[in-house]
Amino acid sequence: MALIADRLSRIKPSPTNAAQAKFLEMKAAGKDVIGLAAGEPDFPTPDHIKEAAYKAIRENDTKYTAVAGTPALRQAIVAKMKRDHGLDYKPSQTVVTSGGKQIIFNAMLATLNPGDEVIVPAPYWVSYPEMVLFGDGTPVIVQCEEKHGFKLQPEALERAITPKTKWLILNSPSNPTGAAYTKADLRALCDVLLRHPHVYVLTDDMYEKLVYDDFVFATPAEVEPKLYDRTLTMNGVSKAYNMTGWRIGYAAGPQALINAMVTVQSQSTSNASSISQAAAVAALNGPTDFIPKNVAVFKQRRDLVVSMLNQTKGLKCPRPEGAFYVYPSCAGTIGKKTPDGKTIENDTDFVNYLLEAEGLSVVQGSAFGQGPAFRISYATATDLLEEAGRRIQRACAALS
Repeated sequence: MALIADRLSRIKPSPTNAAQAKFLEMKAAGKDVIGLAAGEPDFPTPDHIKEAAYKAIRENDTKYTAVAGTPALRQAIVAKMKRDHGLDYKPSQTVVTSGGKQIIFNAMLATLNPGDEVIVPAPYWVSYPEMVLFGDGTPVIVQCEEKHGFKLQPEALERAITPKTKWLILNSPSNPTGAAYTKADLRALCDVLLRHPHVYVLTDDMYEKLVYDDFVFATPAEVEPKLYDRTLTMNGVSKAYNMTGWRIGYAAGPQALINAMVTVQSQSTSNASSISQAAAVAALNGPTDFIPKNVAVFKQRRDLVVSMLNQTKGLKCPRPEGAFYVYPSCAGTIGKKTPDGKTIENDTDFVNYLLEAEGLSVVQGSAFGQGPAFRISYATATDLLEEAGRRIQRACAALS
């Protein structure tokens, strides 16, 4: 009898985590490396949020909480959904998890039966298809081309829906492309979904606060109230509030779905950290003046990186509307030879070349379901981004 379960043979390790681990290993060995693989803001957690955590510790707020989250945090989520999107939820319709990832995992395990299909637009965050597989579902990958801004088109959604479709996963702004759906974009997709009442929507709004150039964020249940009972809206404090290590995600949705997700969580991790939950209350209820300042820095970095990449031989980089990633095509490098005679046959070869030749850690586009391309996170110091741009230009110029 084999020790490892058969289901695990279908699951791939996270490529982004693998790239970050390799970078940290090389850095620990004293090598001159620049890490652009991790989706993590380089800004510190704001002081008022840290103070809330200190206060929780001092006041011994260090015990188990309800599985679904503390009353204070669930009420803060309710207030946030009303304030930002005009959506009304009861606290019982919310759930708090150990990071946003767990929301998706719980939702898939709570709802999927063998053969159920989940539509996943590509390029996608690396964990979406794998979580569907964990739940014994079938990911249905729909390619979203750069000419359409890497966004799912209503005609493509219509073609992808079958009687077995249970979920559509939407991520706006997107990891890995930074593409963001306008209200008009969402309206067109919602019109398709209204014709298929058996399809639920999981909308990953983790990067909603990180948008540029006067982009106006919207979420599906806000655009089409008739989808309220079919939409799970998820978010977290990691990206906008610089709290990646605090591990707090949350969601609001239909009561029966939330109840089922809480059941899954009750038999796995139970509650998220009580201290992190106290900090998240301060994040959602407290001042947010630091967010526009951070967004302004991210925008400068975006413009710098896009400019340098578009001046690089063999690369083409679209300008994203949000998040802190760019997703340049490296199609112009395929078939070229490196100085030591290796042929660049795909985007994995290209990112390995950048790492070996220039000490640059990025993630191949094939990990996100579409290539040849690669993802760069510009959530790092501007001087490092400038140096990274020079290294990429040098590496590409050396190809023949």
